[in-house]
Amino acid sequence: MSFSLASGAPMLRTERLDLWQPAATDLAGLHSMVAPEAVRRFLGNRPTTMAEESARLLRNAGSWALYGYGTFVMRPRDGGAILGICGVFHSWRGFGDGLDDVPEAGWILGEASWGQGLAGEAMRTVLAWFDETHGTRRIACMIEEGHHASVRLAHALGFEAYAVHQEEGGERPLVLLERLNAGQPRERLP
Repeated sequence: MSFSLASGAPMLRTERLDLWQPAATDLAGLHSMVAPEAVRRFLGNRPTTMAEESARLLRNAGSWALYGYGTFVMRPRDGGAILGICGVFHSWRGFGDGLDDVPEAGWILGEASWGQGLAGEAMRTVLAWFDETHGTRRIACMIEEGHHASVRLAHALGFEAYAVHQEEGGERPLVLLERLNAGQPRERLP
């Protein structure tokens, strides 16, 4: 694992991945990555548009600009197509339950990258970087109920479920998880 803030270089590297801050030129690749129905199954299970993916890209870039952390674009080490996105970004979901105005972890991988341990490899590096750069603190995470692979990964990364949230019109409830510092008391959420 290495950290780099050099322009024109990945910010973080793992054994198999380069993790880049998002760039405007990533839009088409990000849209292609999430276009397949199988990828969107646990992302609200509805088609996406270029406008929605542009909004996601701008939110991710905004998190970097305002908070100094955000989502990374994952590529194979030393170049290649986008494999996924992952990171700790600042969110405000609007439904409380400990997911408003907090650091939130998340990952989305393209279908060709499933089952290879890439999300875990990337997120372990991202969380180590986040803790070193921003201090260890509570990080939230939400995963649609039934997405067993992501729940297993979240648990392996130290996240524990603390609530379930049913969004209005949502197909499946959201499992809300959090990663606390060792010895950090559980906050009482509204």
